[in-house]
Amino acid sequence: MSDEVVLFDEIQTTGGRRFGVATLNTPAALNALSVAMVRLLTPKLREWAQDAGVAGVLLQAAGEKAFCAGGDLRQLYQTLLECGPERNPYAERFFAEEYELDYLIHTFPKPVLCWGHGIVMGGGIGLMAGASHRVATAQSRLAMPEISIGLYPDVGGSWFLRRMPGRVGLFLALSGAHLNAADAIFCGLADLLVPHERKAQVLDEIAAGTWTGEAKADRAALSRILLRAGEGTELPPSKVREHFDSINALMAGDDLGDIAKRLRALQSDDPWLQTAAKTFAKGAPSSAALSFELWQRVHRMSLAEVFRLEYWASLGFCAHKDFAEGIRAVLIDKDRNPKWNPATLDDITPAFIEDHLMVRGEMAPELAGLV
Repeated sequence: MSDEVVLFDEIQTTGGRRFGVATLNTPAALNALSVAMVRLLTPKLREWAQDAGVAGVLLQAAGEKAFCAGGDLRQLYQTLLECGPERNPYAERFFAEEYELDYLIHTFPKPVLCWGHGIVMGGGIGLMAGASHRVATAQSRLAMPEISIGLYPDVGGSWFLRRMPGRVGLFLALSGAHLNAADAIFCGLADLLVPHERKAQVLDEIAAGTWTGEAKADRAALSRILLRAGEGTELPPSKVREHFDSINALMAGDDLGDIAKRLRALQSDDPWLQTAAKTFAKGAPSSAALSFELWQRVHRMSLAEVFRLEYWASLGFCAHKDFAEGIRAVLIDKDRNPKWNPATLDDITPAFIEDHLMVRGEMAPELAGLV
C-alpha cells in the first residue's frame, strides 16, 4: 500500500480518451478528508478539467469500510485549543480549501463518478454530493452527524439539505440520522444503487467505451453503464420515505423551540426514528440553533453564496467552545459526554447566533470569486 494519501491513475479507453481516477488512500482512518488530501485533489481535478484527452473522473476510496467518514478534525482540534476565540489561520485554510474542492466537484465540466461505498459522512458527503454520477452500494451508510460534535452540516450541507423533499433536510441536520442507499436516493444524495461487486464491470465498460469529449454525451453514456450495472438490484426499504409525513410534521413551523418539543416528546416503535430524536436531545444546542438559522437563510441563495456563508459560520464555530468540546468527546477522549455551552436552546440568544455568522477578517480568496 502506497504512503500517498491520494492515489492518482488513469483508465485508458478504447476510443483513446482517458478517465482520471482519484483514490482516497487512508483506509485505517476511514479515509477522513485531510488538508493534505485536498491539496492533492484540487490541482489534479483542475488539470483533468483542462485536459481534452480526459473524458471524466472516478472518485473512489481504498478499503471496504468507508468512502470518507468526514473531515480529519484532529489537527484542527489542536488549533482550536491554542487559538480559542482569536483568529485561527489553520481553520481558515482548512475550510476555504475544502469548500473550494467541494465547489469544484459541483461545477466540474466533465462527468464525475463518485463511488460512495461504505461510510459516507460529513466531509465525505461534501465530496459526493456534487458529483454528476453518485453511486451508493448496499453497504453505504450516509449521515451529516455534526450536531454530535458541536458543528453544523457544512461542506455545502446548508444548500443541499434545503433542496431535499419536504423538511427532510432539516430533520437530518438536527438528528444526524443515518441513511441507506434507498434513503440517499430519495433525498437526492445518490443517483442509483449498484452492487459493490459489480464495480469491476463498471470499470471494464468505461475502458471499453468510446468517449466523445462532449460532456453531455459522455454523461449520458456513463449513466447507461451504471444503469446496466444496477439492473435487477432491489432497493432496501427507506426509513425516510416510510416516515416522510411524520418527519414533515415534526419539523413543521418556523420556531425551533416548537420543533424541539415535538422531537423530545416523540414516541415511536421504530428504533431509527427514536435514535434520531435521542441524538437531537444529546446534541449541541448551538449546533441545532445555527443549523436552523442557516436553513431559514439559504432558501434562495446560490451554491457559491452558501459556501461563503458557511465559511463565516465555520470560523464562528471555531471561535466558540462547543466545536472543540464535541471533537474532544467523540474523537479525542471518546467519553461521549460533551458539556455544551450554552447548555439548552433557551440559553441561546440572537446575539449568540449573529456572532457565529459575523465576518472575521477577509473572505478566503478561494471562495471570494465563486459565481
